[in-house]
Amino acid sequence: MNQPAAVNPQRSHELSPSSSLLNNFRQELSQHPPFAQMASAEVDFFLTHAQQLYFAPDEIVMDPAMGVVQSLVYIRQGAVTGTRGLAEQMGGAFEYEAGDIFPVSAAVAGRAVTATYRACADTFVLVISVADMKSLAHRSPSFTEFLTLRTSKFLELSRKALQAAYAAHASADQSLERPLSELITKEPVTCAPETPLSEALERMHKMRIGSMLVADPTGVPLGILTRYDILGRITLAQVPLNTPISHVMVEPVFTLTDQHTAQDAALLMSRYGMRHVPITRDGVAVGMVSERDLFAMQKQSLKSVSTSIRAATDVATLKLLAFDIRRLASSLLGQGVHARQLTALISHLNDVLTEQLLKLKATEHGVDLRRLCWLSLGSEGRDEQTIATDQDNALILPDDTSDESREEIRVFAQDVNLALDSCGYPLCKGGIMAGEAACCLTLGQWRERFRQWIAQGSPQDLLNASIYFDFRPLAGDSQLANVLREEVIQAAQSTPRFHKQMALNALTRSVPLNWRGAVDTDEQGSVDLKLQGTAIFVDAARIYGLAHGVDQTNTRKRLEAVGTILSLPATEYGAWVDGFEFLQILRLRIQLDSQSQADNPNRIVVASLNDIDRRILRESFRVARQLQQRLQLDYQR
Repeated sequence: MNQPAAVNPQRSHELSPSSSLLNNFRQELSQHPPFAQMASAEVDFFLTHAQQLYFAPDEIVMDPAMGVVQSLVYIRQGAVTGTRGLAEQMGGAFEYEAGDIFPVSAAVAGRAVTATYRACADTFVLVISVADMKSLAHRSPSFTEFLTLRTSKFLELSRKALQAAYAAHASADQSLERPLSELITKEPVTCAPETPLSEALERMHKMRIGSMLVADPTGVPLGILTRYDILGRITLAQVPLNTPISHVMVEPVFTLTDQHTAQDAALLMSRYGMRHVPITRDGVAVGMVSERDLFAMQKQSLKSVSTSIRAATDVATLKLLAFDIRRLASSLLGQGVHARQLTALISHLNDVLTEQLLKLKATEHGVDLRRLCWLSLGSEGRDEQTIATDQDNALILPDDTSDESREEIRVFAQDVNLALDSCGYPLCKGGIMAGEAACCLTLGQWRERFRQWIAQGSPQDLLNASIYFDFRPLAGDSQLANVLREEVIQAAQSTPRFHKQMALNALTRSVPLNWRGAVDTDEQGSVDLKLQGTAIFVDAARIYGLAHGVDQTNTRKRLEAVGTILSLPATEYGAWVDGFEFLQILRLRIQLDSQSQADNPNRIVVASLNDIDRRILRESFRVARQLQQRLQLDYQR
């Protein structure tokens, strides 16, 4: 091994490893990222250019006085805590443990560290110079990814480990993460708009295809005709077969690009009741993906579940189908589907179930859904529902609604709430449900309530902001919600006092990291992933989103939009998104574990996590703390 890099050489102690110890090093490093993903020759480069050093408890490993960072440190044994600098002033220390590498950001940026790092136990480290770090990065793509996309890389490794755990015997070809370009096996069958029906139908029959795509001379899709359209649009309508296909095709045609995923196609099919999706590249049709292509190997699909829900004729059937949502979520989790996609799929199916309940109950109560707007609030309003979720909903009524009609609608809504409860969506303990008088208001009354909440900023108003301000129209007259949304965004954006009050309220949540920077658990060794984790990201995204007029409720979209508006590095707001989504996927995992349901469905025992998940959990909490620090700087003045 080479001479030691500059890591407090005055107080460190050099060890001279034997060849057998070097072999042990190789085996040891291969258990941790990024070395586990690196080629043997790349790992050997690290070892042959590194030196082992020892630090006694409380010895300084690195501090700002040493100037520009000259080395990268891998911890073999022990732990190191960063204190006394910006790390402590801005929200606490941070602990690195065995298997960690630091200070990555400072080494890559060519600057000094901002905290003093001390060993907090007998600590052995491997050290390489920054020059050797750059040489290794040039040789190893995996090492480069780790240096530049550390949080994202950990998250990807966690997803892969999760996929292996849930679907050890599943084929990777079944993953909904696959780009649609991989599902295209042949060019699409198309015809011109003026093609007679007889010719188009004959081609469909001879080629045994279920759809005919209508395109212009350049290949741009104009419409589509499927075998399921023939009965209603041609046979029963008695359309002559010499009629041009353009007269009966379905238009506009929904398309996706070849860069979209199978999950995107599945969601589109479910949302619009489609069985075929044309795939385009640069606007030109290059293929066709069918439901059979997506789910040929699956017994259960998003489309089949949503179709069954829409066909349900009573609450008893919907109650049974609600369990299918959970089973499908478990299957998709095993495929390694991203948290943002999985929560969107769960929210979508919950929407479908709620919409069907609304239709059934509206018929039963004689209520015209066109005369109201059913709102989803909270996590459902953000398209971020997990498995364990209660109800948060409300109703907007036209201003000319009479008191008698309002009461009839409220009784209808209360019946819907009870039906949802029987389907596994518990009644809201805080009473935030459409069947409550306070949540069944006219548009004018909602306008006044939001104005009061924004103007007053009392503790209860801030609590309301965390639930009501994330509203989304689900059924009925969506224009009522759109008008309200536009006015709320304008009022909130123009009231800085409200932003500050929300920020101060959000800062009362504490990130579960102790004074050393390690994950701070309760007596049972657990943390609440919702209250101590995802809620911090959700609150911050809402505050910045409302302050900057972002017309989104989804936390990921809010964070990305705000990051762009504030001209932040993509790596910074990308880390916010990654941290939030990792906590979301952990919540889904414990909720899908039936044994966890007897306790808090958002609480996890940290010791039960594997090494990678434990590290990314700590990293996610660290990112949450940094996001809180930004809130503190921007609003606690």
